[in-house]
Amino acid sequence: MTRPAGGRRGARRRGERGATVIELAMIMPIVLAVVLLVVQLALWFHGRQVADAAAREGARIARAAGTSGDWQAAAEAKAEQIVRAIGPKILRDATARAWERGDQRGVEVTGSAVQVVPLLPDLTFTVTSDFGGPIECFRPDDGSDGCR
Repeated sequence: MTRPAGGRRGARRRGERGATVIELAMIMPIVLAVVLLVVQLALWFHGRQVADAAAREGARIARAAGTSGDWQAAAEAKAEQIVRAIGPKILRDATARAWERGDQRGVEVTGSAVQVVPLLPDLTFTVTSDFGGPIECFRPDDGSDGCR
């Protein structure tokens, strides 16, 4: 025995018409938010890599300067040059600060990563990177302690 075409099965299908569109409309904001969050994390990570590279190069200049005069300005200038060369739009408002602690020298780079999520204007994604190490200097074999 065959069922008529307009039976119970067809009535149920007609009642669910448009359900997929409504489900998609409910899920899409969540999917979009997750995608924007992933993009924001990727941009923050890339900004961190730019800050790491700049701080590393600035610290290399600071450590290799020995006891020469204006090593701080040279190290900070090198770090800021690296930020401008690699990612000036990725790491905004980047500043470099050279430091010396005992026999250690380095550079700290701080900036803000690009913001993708426009709904959170007060939220800043700050990136800070600090690299340093011992001052490189030549110590003569005669036992004197001076760096040259």
